[in-house]
Amino acid sequence: MKKTLIILSIGALLAACNKKAEQKTDTARDTVVIEDSRAAEKSSGGTNNFDINSIPISTADVGDLPFFSFPKGLESQNKPVQRSYDMLFFPLKGVMTPIEGKVWKTYVVNEKTNKEEWSLPYFLKSYDDAITKVGGVKIFDGKVSQQELDRIKDDAKYFGEEGSIDYWNEPVKVYVIRRTNGDDIYIQLYGNTSTGGIQILQKAPFEQTISIIKSDEIKKELEAKGKAVLHINFDTDKASLQPDGKTAVDEITKVLKNDTHLKLAINGYTDNSGNDAHNIQLSKDRATAVLNAITTSGIDKARLSAEGFGSKNPIADNSSEQGKAQNRRVELVKK
Repeated sequence: MKKTLIILSIGALLAACNKKAEQKTDTARDTVVIEDSRAAEKSSGGTNNFDINSIPISTADVGDLPFFSFPKGLESQNKPVQRSYDMLFFPLKGVMTPIEGKVWKTYVVNEKTNKEEWSLPYFLKSYDDAITKVGGVKIFDGKVSQQELDRIKDDAKYFGEEGSIDYWNEPVKVYVIRRTNGDDIYIQLYGNTSTGGIQILQKAPFEQTISIIKSDEIKKELEAKGKAVLHINFDTDKASLQPDGKTAVDEITKVLKNDTHLKLAINGYTDNSGNDAHNIQLSKDRATAVLNAITTSGIDKARLSAEGFGSKNPIADNSSEQGKAQNRRVELVKK
């Protein structure tokens, strides 16, 4: 009898130990998942494994942006913001993800002739039905974490303008209409007790409209204005020149070789994305990269200087992607 009790006691003890080990293993697994999730949220522009290929393609004829009329009795509060190219953040699986393309956004209110009280369910249901009928799929419905909003605040300069989403206080609904050619349509909605907001973005590639200034044009600008503004392409957030950026540097070198007395200050500028200290350093590094590329062609370094000014002295509005592209520049100033 005693032997039986001892065996049973040992068995119970081993079972308890195994159970604790399993619990520890499960806890360790949970910790890994949480850490991975946080890492994904912190990663700039990460989609946290959102896969557009999991969404069925819609072949419905949706027309042109903004694709949908207002629900009966509702209208835009002010003039909608519409841009041929811009960037908006969308919460994909809770991670604020930048998407670029054509943009339309506005606040929605009751028409002045509408005698009924504002109905948020009517606003949301109207768009939900319209979007899903053309093959749209709801991919997010909830609140965005404060951590995510803090992460993107320096890059979301458009927050506060017409049609902005109040992520801080209200949940948001996000839909996507996947298209055959990849020009997918993203829509996000939110509302409160008196108004609603809608943002619509159709993916579209950026079309570069800035051309490389040739050496004779640079010379004319320097002689007429004392400076020439160039848009030299670098790798994103780096000081390494892209191939067409190197071509632009070659044009500067031609000017310096044709005028051996010419001395230039190379001043770098960025847009207002990111913090000031980073932008100043990045702009200086890019100006220095231009200087170094010129000197490798045999130009005396004593004729050149390089400085960075970050987002100071913008020449265009930073609220749009076109404006930001204009502000990312190198200025050659005649000494």
